[in-house]
Amino acid sequence: MKKIVRLVSAALIVSGSAFAQQYPSKPVRVVVPFPPGGVTDTAGRLIAQKLSERLGHQFYIENISGAGGNIGMANAARSPSDGYTILLASSSIVVNPSLYNKVPYDVDKDFIPVTKAGATPNSWVVNSNFPVQTMKELIDLIKREPGKHSVGSPGTGTTPSLSIEMLKLALGLDFVTVPFQGGGPMTQSLVGGHTPVVCAALGNYVNLIKEGKLRALAVTARKRSAALPDVPTLEDIGITGQEAETMTGVSCRRERRRRSSTCCSAKSRRS
Repeated sequence: MKKIVRLVSAALIVSGSAFAQQYPSKPVRVVVPFPPGGVTDTAGRLIAQKLSERLGHQFYIENISGAGGNIGMANAARSPSDGYTILLASSSIVVNPSLYNKVPYDVDKDFIPVTKAGATPNSWVVNSNFPVQTMKELIDLIKREPGKHSVGSPGTGTTPSLSIEMLKLALGLDFVTVPFQGGGPMTQSLVGGHTPVVCAALGNYVNLIKEGKLRALAVTARKRSAALPDVPTLEDIGITGQEAETMTGVSCRRERRRRSSTCCSAKSRRS
């Protein structure tokens, strides 16, 4: 976290020097394109807190959700390139352009990547009252009752939604995918038992799993998670080619006409 904060601080301070003023001189907006409570939102709040402490001005979260993150990312893309709006994006920033006919931003022209803030494998998780104990039992149940069950995802275009489709195709499973507007609303539905099966970033659920409120069946990684070493990978149970993770990254707004005024352009030219 300290390294991430140093990188973001350095990139943003460059914009202050470009404008010949002390940066920041006012609060800085951190756009999270998902609702509160998801893994991207959690990472954003941790980073915003540390940036506020380090740079002496408030960095505040603005959650702008919808369309798999497209609405929030479009909002950030339309903001001034003065260093006072930064984007906390997930993997969907690069996935969505291949899933949607048109996205309201250009990942290359509108943003400058600053740093990767974190990554977590996706996981298959059920409510503790759901009548399966293992991933194999879940797969067998879905095969016995095709079309009856549903699986929640944090939104179309997120990597968990891709993990769901990958497993569907690999095993020929028939179930309904329920897209939410983010990991936070999906967690509420999962804990309440309304959507008893989900595929989501593991980082959302570690504490809830340890408390026994949820049960993790498998992770979509080559190695087991150090946080939950008893949870198998899909490969452990003989399902290969399913590796996927949810990444979180920090980006600055790129100035299309005058690169010298972007929050990261001076640093980019020096490197």
